[in-house]
Amino acid sequence: MSLKEQFGKDVLLTGWGHSRFGKLTDETLESLIVQVATEAIGNAGIEPGQIDEVYIGQFNSGMMPLAFPSSLALQVSEQLANVPSTRVENACASGSAAFQQGTKSLLAGTAKTVLVIGAEKMTQAGADVVGAALLGADYDMAGKASTTGFTGLFAEVAKHYEKRYGAGVGNPGAGSLGAGNLGDVLGTIAAKNHRNGVDNPYAQLRKDLGEDFCRTVSDKNPMVADPLRRTDCSPVSDGAAAVVLSVSPTGGETAPVRLAGFGHANDFFPAERRDPTAFAATRASWQRALAMAGVGLEDLDLAEVHDCFTIAELLMYEAMGLTEPGQGSRALAEGWVFKDGKLPVNVSGGLKAKGHPVGATGVSQHVIAAMQLTGTAGGMQLANPRRAAVQNMGGVGIANYVSVLEAV
Repeated sequence: MSLKEQFGKDVLLTGWGHSRFGKLTDETLESLIVQVATEAIGNAGIEPGQIDEVYIGQFNSGMMPLAFPSSLALQVSEQLANVPSTRVENACASGSAAFQQGTKSLLAGTAKTVLVIGAEKMTQAGADVVGAALLGADYDMAGKASTTGFTGLFAEVAKHYEKRYGAGVGNPGAGSLGAGNLGDVLGTIAAKNHRNGVDNPYAQLRKDLGEDFCRTVSDKNPMVADPLRRTDCSPVSDGAAAVVLSVSPTGGETAPVRLAGFGHANDFFPAERRDPTAFAATRASWQRALAMAGVGLEDLDLAEVHDCFTIAELLMYEAMGLTEPGQGSRALAEGWVFKDGKLPVNVSGGLKAKGHPVGATGVSQHVIAAMQLTGTAGGMQLANPRRAAVQNMGGVGIANYVSVLEAV
């Protein structure tokens, strides 16, 4: 049963906009929001006055003084005066949280057209400020001093994984991917996403670094928190993305994309209440989204997933059900998740290469997927994809969102 069959109405992505990600010193949070919102409204072929409601995903958590951005989208046009607008925050999943709030407004019938924006300005803050802000999304480390920040939390996940599974199960004869070296497996994920990022004009890091560089600790690729090197970590970024959601086509520049299903699941906050390698709520969000859409993984043509660190992408292969627990490296060894594989993952370069302006990420993932499904992804474009999944996560597997999108 699809979302439309369950709720009796469509939710369509009818327009979108996307800024470049990176250190954008000439942009403000306001200018980024106005840029992508204007682009999305124009792409949808509507006037600003046709927007019934606005949701803005932004984490902030002290990274900039302005912590009340909900009305910044109104700067697009006088026509948006008095339109209800709400900031949505759920750590690094704030963008997808905003997307689902917009979806629920359409399903509730309180709006027919919703503008969803994700935006973040991070690079103006010092590394200590950004680190402390991100640690606010962890129950055990919030407010505490840390030299490794969130990298250290995911490094602990990697250590637990390696202790339990080694490097996972690779193909016989797959070389180092099957030889029990988790660092090499993570280096392969990093190299894949850096290679994909070269073709993404929005990406912050557009250089093919190669597997050898990503697998090797060096002056240019130091260990940040063992076993995670710099190339295993997504960068601090500025950026924004926006999407218009509608219950019917709006006559925009490109064909609309249908939301076929969505899922959301939260896990317990204290680390002691979670299996560090299971990502149980992440798995639940995948199951809910696929069930609502009435599809399985074999029906997907691509997935954009939350690879804030390479170990997160490896665990995502398992949480989505692509492999059994502990066998994530098989998806790499057998080529499934590469651009020419059976389920390409992070063709955009992912958070690893595209960048991770945290509040923008979830909306960005939806925009990239919509571009793929409408044949407008440029150098990133896959051959005729018809269905895509988007997975966005806040904290260490705490707040989890999945969407299934399909071409109309």
